[in-house]
Amino acid sequence: MSNPTHSKPATDPKRELLRHTLATLAYRGGKALRQAPEGFSEFRAGEGVRTAGQILAHVGDLFDWGLSIALGQQKWHDSKPLPWEQEVERFFTALKKFDVFLASSEPVHAPFEKLFQGPVADALTHVGQIAILRRIARAPVKGENYYVADIEAGRVGADQAKPELEF
Repeated sequence: MSNPTHSKPATDPKRELLRHTLATLAYRGGKALRQAPEGFSEFRAGEGVRTAGQILAHVGDLFDWGLSIALGQQKWHDSKPLPWEQEVERFFTALKKFDVFLASSEPVHAPFEKLFQGPVADALTHVGQIAILRRIARAPVKGENYYVADIEAGRVGADQAKPELEF
């Protein structure tokens, strides 16, 4: 059985694709999180469905978990949602920590495919849920041709490029 530890430099194509995915999450997530209406954190699509704030807190937990796996010290924590703006800040902070680690030459103690299929893909799903909740709450985000969006590995903060082609 092969060793799941990848110690290639940050120029490893799998490592770079994972970093680009984090940047994509920052771009799409930022769009879904910006200018959320007052009280959106408590918005719920129906009985028994997580609130937008609970979903966003879960996404922060996913990035923390992903980083812990990459560090070889897997741990999970269920966070209680913070006020919306603090939770948005946590989203970008957790993305940044994960990206900074991936940009380093430190070994990653898990297969990149597993990091993608677990915490990262789950976060993509939940960012989409938040975007849908925005529409249901009558505060939709504009559609966009994401193929032409200016997204680059390492840009994982709240300060994102302006959309190229919204509709």
